[in-house]
Amino acid sequence: MIRIAAVGDIHMGPDTRGVLRPAFDTLHECADLLLLAGDLTRHGTVEEARVVADEIRDLAVPVVAVLGNHDHHDDRQDEVTAVLRDAGARVLEGESTVVRAGDARVGVAGTKGFGGGFVGASAGEFGEPVMKEFVRVSRHCADGLRTALERLDEDGCDVRIALTHYSPVPETLAGEPLEIYPFLGSYLLAEAIDTAGADLAVHGHAHAGSEHGMTTGGVRVRNVAQPVIGRAFHVYHLPVQHPAGTRSGAEAVTG
Repeated sequence: MIRIAAVGDIHMGPDTRGVLRPAFDTLHECADLLLLAGDLTRHGTVEEARVVADEIRDLAVPVVAVLGNHDHHDDRQDEVTAVLRDAGARVLEGESTVVRAGDARVGVAGTKGFGGGFVGASAGEFGEPVMKEFVRVSRHCADGLRTALERLDEDGCDVRIALTHYSPVPETLAGEPLEIYPFLGSYLLAEAIDTAGADLAVHGHAHAGSEHGMTTGGVRVRNVAQPVIGRAFHVYHLPVQHPAGTRSGAEAVTG
């Protein structure tokens, strides 16, 4: 059984320094790795990134992260990424990484993702250049996620996880105003996950959303935005493989 701790939207700044560290120091007791689902800072400043870095530095479990829209606000996302990586985090954008959990190899593919909406109410690559660019960014993120998941499959990972900031499904947005759904996620992310395959999808971004969802292909989706889970992190248990050889979905447990 693989134990995955996850949280997003911690929105840290100088006044919250040290708030999460006591909980993170217990991770080795209940989890094999920590996933950070974006919006780690408030405004994407390097100063705020250093606060996050101090929370995760030298933890006893691997840390894998993606950035969120807040982490891009100051247009210093490369510097934010560098600060987090210097603290030991594996920060992904259209990339994948593999961590060990006992004898199992856990593959994580990550992208920030972007908006655009969902089937029946989504933006299309048509009209003004800025609208076409909006959808192209979403498609580019989704393509990177799909390629990264496929690479993990080729590598023979025992478990594959899709880590994003934006949501791949509308179900985990329930509670948010319908009018802003197109700015909270994109069906293109779900298409990428279902095409390549995954055992679990984790995202943040939707503070007023819901925790549980599922892609049309049957991949379980979890919204781990901190306002949703209401704690420093949530832990999910993933069986590596059923005896019959088929993978199982994620079973949520509180931690």
